[in-house]
Amino acid sequence: MKHKGKATSFDIAHYAGVSQSTVSRALRNSPLVNEETRRKVHEMAAKLNYKVDKNASNLRTQQSSTLALLLFEDPTTDESQINPFFLSMLGSITRACSKEGYDLLVSFQSSSQDWRADYEDSHRADGIILLGYGDYLDYQSRLQQLLDQDTKFVCWGAKVDGREDLSVSCDNYGGGQLAAKYLIEHKRTDCAFIGDASEHSPEFFARYEGFKNTFEQHNITLSERKIANAISTEDSGYHATKSLIANNISFNALFAASDLIAIGAIRALQEAGILVPNDVRVVGFDNIPAASYVSPSLTTIEQNTTLAGQMLVSNLLNLIKGEKVECTLLPPNLIVRNT
Repeated sequence: MKHKGKATSFDIAHYAGVSQSTVSRALRNSPLVNEETRRKVHEMAAKLNYKVDKNASNLRTQQSSTLALLLFEDPTTDESQINPFFLSMLGSITRACSKEGYDLLVSFQSSSQDWRADYEDSHRADGIILLGYGDYLDYQSRLQQLLDQDTKFVCWGAKVDGREDLSVSCDNYGGGQLAAKYLIEHKRTDCAFIGDASEHSPEFFARYEGFKNTFEQHNITLSERKIANAISTEDSGYHATKSLIANNISFNALFAASDLIAIGAIRALQEAGILVPNDVRVVGFDNIPAASYVSPSLTTIEQNTTLAGQMLVSNLLNLIKGEKVECTLLPPNLIVRNT
C-alpha cells in the first residue's frame, strides 16, 4: 500500500472502512470499539506508518496524558528517602501508565503545598497518585484540601473520609489475622508487637487489631507490656526490641508491623544472644526484597505491589474519565521462610 505524505487518522478511516472517530477510539484502545475493529485499525495504522501526534491530541482534550506520582519522604538508611516497599510498586505504576499511553511524573510530596495547582491546574498532570503519608492525623488536612478542590487523585493505604473509592489498600486486618494464625499453629502465643498501634498509623493499627483479635478468639490475651512503638525503619525496630529486652520482657514470638521493623528486631535479638526462630519466631509485613536476603530469611505477610500499582493507575484513569470506581481492598498472602 502506497501513501503520499504523512498519514492522518482520516487516511486510516478511509482504508479501514470506518469513521475517523472510530479510529481515534480504537487507537486509544477504547472498550467502545470491538476487538476486531481495533485490530483492523491498528494494522492499518502500522501499514501507513501512522504516529499519534500526542501534543495535538492533548491540546484538543485539554489533558496532558501524564499522571503525577507523589512520594512521601521517609527516613531511610540511604539518601533516597523512599521506603523500599514503594520501589516495586513504582515499577508497576510505571508499566501500567505506559500500557495506557500515559507518561509518569515522579516527585516528593514535600516539594509543594498545593498539589492541584502544581499539577492539574497547570496541566502538568491529569491526576495524582499519593504513596505514603507519615502521621495520618496530620495528613488528613492535605487529603481534605484535595477533596475541596475536586482534585482527581488516589492514594495507597490512607483512607479518605467518605470516599472509599479514592483508596487502594491491602486488607491489613486480614494480614494481622494470617500472622496470628501462623504463630498459633506453631504454638508461639507469648507474643510481642512492634509498630504504632494507634490512629496515627491506621495501617499498622489494623494489622495489630487483626492480630490481637485472632488471639482473643483462641482465648489468648496479648500483654500491653509487650507492645513497643516503632515507625517503619530498621533502626526503630532495632531500638524498640532492645527496649523490650532491656526491661526483661520475655516473649517467644514477635509480629512486626513492617519488614523493615522486623529486620531491625532480628538484629536486636541476635545481639542479645536470642536465637531466631528457636527462641523467638518473627513475622514481618510487606515482603520487600530484603526480606528474603536477611539471615535467617523473614517470614512475612505479602502485599501485592504489582496489582496495587495497576489498580492505582486504573482507578485514577476511571476517575479522570468520570467513570464509577469501587473501593479496592487487596488480599494479603503469608510467605513462610526461616524466621
